[in-house]
Amino acid sequence: MAWTVRDIPDLKGRTAVVTGANSGLGYVVARELARRGAGTVLACRSRERGRAALERLRGEVPEARAELRLLDLADLSSVRAFATQWRGERLDLLVNNAGLMAVPRGTTEDGFETQFGVNHLGHFALTGLLLPSLLAAPAPRVVSVSSMAHLAANVDLSDPHAERRYLRWVAYARSKSANLMFTHELARRARHTALVAAAAHPGWAATELQAKGPRMAGSAVQERAARVLNALVGSAPEAGAAPLLHAATAPDVAPDAYVGPRAAARGGAGRTWRAPWTTNDAMTARLWTVSGELTQVTYDFPAPPST
Repeated sequence: MAWTVRDIPDLKGRTAVVTGANSGLGYVVARELARRGAGTVLACRSRERGRAALERLRGEVPEARAELRLLDLADLSSVRAFATQWRGERLDLLVNNAGLMAVPRGTTEDGFETQFGVNHLGHFALTGLLLPSLLAAPAPRVVSVSSMAHLAANVDLSDPHAERRYLRWVAYARSKSANLMFTHELARRARHTALVAAAAHPGWAATELQAKGPRMAGSAVQERAARVLNALVGSAPEAGAAPLLHAATAPDVAPDAYVGPRAAARGGAGRTWRAPWTTNDAMTARLWTVSGELTQVTYDFPAPPST
């Protein structure tokens, strides 16, 4: 039988961080992890929206052990502050969910193209800075949220910030390819540890993500069109979050797995296809090196056991 959210195991005693948990898929993931007993941290950029989400979650899951901590993935100083605050605490699960889709060109506080900076580099830095806490857990897991839109474009490391030419959908696709390439390389580098790095995509889930880009561009027509498409073909956030929850909690998830929705089972999830460049060792290693240089974050893995 297909996996569904009913198969999420008891998570009591475990601690999870979900980025972008104030709405959409991130909120549903945080809520369901808390419902199964995990101590859940909603990592959000906005204090106001984060508090509203936390209040809503506690209303839906009164027994939840959940809290809000501020995190702005567009600002590496915020990422470092979040990780510094975490030192000494247990961390079993990190869900790299927050992101932007097809927004007008902009730059982060550190000068990165916004989609590449938030969707990939911010999470690369966050994961690396939290790595000691993850590796101290008995069965740690990192789940990064990608998209089938990654099939439209590979990462261009000759112009990672799209300074020569910016096409918002291409930039989004490249950032989502980067999420999968990061997952592959993290799984490869962590192969001598207990850490499982996996990725997931929600299919077309109807959230505010689709409307935000047009709204930022000032196009009311495109924003209305996005909402109409969401109503016609989008699944509910609960269904879209199922692959993320599968990747985060199912015991049979292998390192570098990519999980997506099953068309025949609303709320179900299973392995899905990915572009070949996202598993090319040379390309993923190059992205890893460039990401480390840009963020000034290094990953300290233990030495492999001697043979």
